[in-house]
Amino acid sequence: MDAKRSIELLNKAVADELQAVHQYMYWHFHLDDQGFAPLATLLKRTAIMEMGHVEKLAERILFLKGDVKMVVAGPVAAITEPEKILAAAAKMESDAARDYNQAAIVCSKNADAVSKQLFEALVTDEEGHFDAFDKQLDNIKRFGPSYLALQSFGRGVEAAAGEAAE
Repeated sequence: MDAKRSIELLNKAVADELQAVHQYMYWHFHLDDQGFAPLATLLKRTAIMEMGHVEKLAERILFLKGDVKMVVAGPVAAITEPEKILAAAAKMESDAARDYNQAAIVCSKNADAVSKQLFEALVTDEEGHFDAFDKQLDNIKRFGPSYLALQSFGRGVEAAAGEAAE
């Protein structure tokens, strides 16, 4: 086994996952500010899951006697429109699943079964995230602006009730 090659792949995944955490939290803040609580919560929960991925990747890198490179893959995209956010998030997850599938293949050829299994598990999670974002996009396409309006309505009522109680 060439541990160096596995460590390179694992560190690239760390960078991608850190990028996802930053991006999803940015979108979470903006969606929450716009009153889209369910979408904001979806992005926040996904960011938290991505943090868990970073931890698993780091543990494997350290086991292989490598150094965890805590670098972000790129800048945060300043997208604030819900439909564009969901489209970008779905693409990120689709790309991650593709990349992790390739990394699993490389690790398999490299006789690193544990890293292969880790990447395969990440593919499963990323495909789940893709599905969640894709379903939200489908709902917006099917129901139009009414779907987003319904998401913001509940939050507005809760906020108004909270202010009235004070």
